[in-house]
Amino acid sequence: MRTLVVTAAVIARGGKLLITKRRPGVHLGGYWEFPGGKCEPGETLAGCLARELREELGIDARIGREIFAAVHAYQDRIVELHFLRCRATGTPCAKVGQEIRWVSRGELRNLRFPPADAELIRKLSPARRREASSPRRARR
Repeated sequence: MRTLVVTAAVIARGGKLLITKRRPGVHLGGYWEFPGGKCEPGETLAGCLARELREELGIDARIGREIFAAVHAYQDRIVELHFLRCRATGTPCAKVGQEIRWVSRGELRNLRFPPADAELIRKLSPARRREASSPRRARR
């Protein structure tokens, strides 16, 4: 089984995160994802992500540190996925026909993301309120 090294950008602006929807007919078509793509041989993670953001969204970005990495085995491939914090300049536009959306952290859990993204989605989503499960103290 082949291993693909993939980068994904976590771009925040105005309290929202940038996500894109995978086109029908591709691996995991119809799923939402953080924008990015496959690394070419010899390409650095930052170089890959900058190239992918220019090609797919027409934006330039200052690539920051890696905030999370995951390895996930699908039926036909293993994906080594690196999520990097980015600061983008310009307005993203759909260069390859994908849907683009800015979403709040609270919306992430309501959208369908690839299984490899699950742990990052948990980390980025706001903590659920514990009041419902915590016993209340009796007032006197």
